[in-house]
Amino acid sequence: MIFVGTCGYSYNDWVGPFYPATIRKDEMLGFYASVFPAVEIDASFYGVLAPQTTRRMVSVTPDRFRFCFKAPKTVTHSPDLTTPHVHPDAKLFAQSVRPVAEAGKLGAVLLQFPNGFKPSEGAVGYLRRIASTLRDVPLVAEFRNREWQNARTFELLSELDVGWCNVDMPRYETLMLPSSDVTSDLGYLRFHGRNAAQWWTGDNTTRYDYLYSPEELVPWTDRVAEIEERVEQTYAFFNNHARGNAVRNGEMFADLLRERYGQVADAVVERLGRVPFQRSLFE
Repeated sequence: MIFVGTCGYSYNDWVGPFYPATIRKDEMLGFYASVFPAVEIDASFYGVLAPQTTRRMVSVTPDRFRFCFKAPKTVTHSPDLTTPHVHPDAKLFAQSVRPVAEAGKLGAVLLQFPNGFKPSEGAVGYLRRIASTLRDVPLVAEFRNREWQNARTFELLSELDVGWCNVDMPRYETLMLPSSDVTSDLGYLRFHGRNAAQWWTGDNTTRYDYLYSPEELVPWTDRVAEIEERVEQTYAFFNNHARGNAVRNGEMFADLLRERYGQVADAVVERLGRVPFQRSLFE
């Protein structure tokens, strides 16, 4: 089954074009879940969410809805590779997502590592420690340095039962190349946009300010098909959130996947919802 969604459900980017003008912030997740079948929670990257918060997230979403969470940046960014320990936030984070897992709505936990995190004996040891600390949740690793994109890494992740995150991003020499790789029973894709001019100098909004064309996304439908043949579930999230671009491209990609799968699409691609006021995100 393929779940398509966005990285977060930003009030500022959605209200007006996509959210009804009268919607309250505390209603956003419920509305989002009427449009997309999965979401990647970005807030957990900046701080561990309280269990009561994740329990509420479970309560306002349908049974078939799935959550993926980014692990806290205290765990993935600038780690001390010499210590035998992982930051204490890792265990607190595992507790915070337990209500989601118990409800059967936890898709994956994303370990997003920065470009400066490169292969080394210390880095490999640290990956092993994270996998051990978070062994009770399904993990996916996103690397942003191409030195990781090789058979040795795939073997390591397979050994640890950690999934591989396939990414679309600008084609800089040190960044990842498009791929359709699998290292666990989860398929995972993230679309960051191709805003090369802002990638190194922009902020968390301008860096991802990009709108994909259908022609740019079509090759990814083939990659998803390759991934889907080898896994039980595949998640595809759009991180180009500025100006609602992730919403537009999320719906576009789901429609392209339905075209790709033809008559069996309903059995493979988790359907997007359609809400009354929303004629089309492309009109």
